[in-house]
Amino acid sequence: MIVPSFEIHTDSEVDVEIELKEPSRYVVILHNDDYTSMEFVVMILRVVFGKSSDEAISIMYDVHRKGNGIAGIYTKEIAETRVQLVHSKARENGFPLRCTMERES
Repeated sequence: MIVPSFEIHTDSEVDVEIELKEPSRYVVILHNDDYTSMEFVVMILRVVFGKSSDEAISIMYDVHRKGNGIAGIYTKEIAETRVQLVHSKARENGFPLRCTMERES
């Protein structure tokens, strides 16, 4: 039995330049209200955003004193997910905590 053989010759190289672009980043912001407890905000910052106790308390005081605080900076999909998680957990616990995201400038 004769088995055919194939040879592939590549006489030229192809240079491909790929330009990688950093994804846009979004700032996730917690907003102050008159009903959500400080303890709940700290819990959200620890559970949803992975902050340490000290970081969470510091951000919570920003929310309380300045009217809002930055919970984190993420790619669009991750920021959207975090905002949805905050709203879901807040509603489950009877709080009107508001969370938004803005494109980083």
